[in-house]
Amino acid sequence: MPYLTIQTNQDFDASKTKMLLQLASQTVSELLGKPENYVMVALPPPLPMVFAGSEASAAYLELKSIGLPQESTTSLSNALCALVNEQLGIPKDRIYIEFSNAERSMWGWNGRTF
Repeated sequence: MPYLTIQTNQDFDASKTKMLLQLASQTVSELLGKPENYVMVALPPPLPMVFAGSEASAAYLELKSIGLPQESTTSLSNALCALVNEQLGIPKDRIYIEFSNAERSMWGWNGRTF
């Protein structure tokens, strides 16, 4: 049920994509205490992006999950920014993250809702 999308303007190769997707999936699973078999991570192709008036490397992440605890967003932000920084070299101060807590009835899977 956790869903993380990572949008960036930085180009990367297939091996970097695979590594980042795997590490992001593991990280989200561990940080939220949810089974990895429910975690989904998306990394769309690079897209034009300007942040602070600059086209330098930047990223926008969205993390949605059922029961996302508000008191954990600081530690989640720290871990996700570190991951993107380590894997893509994007400075932490050029990364925005949006956190969303989804209601169980508003999250579908396998023909039903949670």
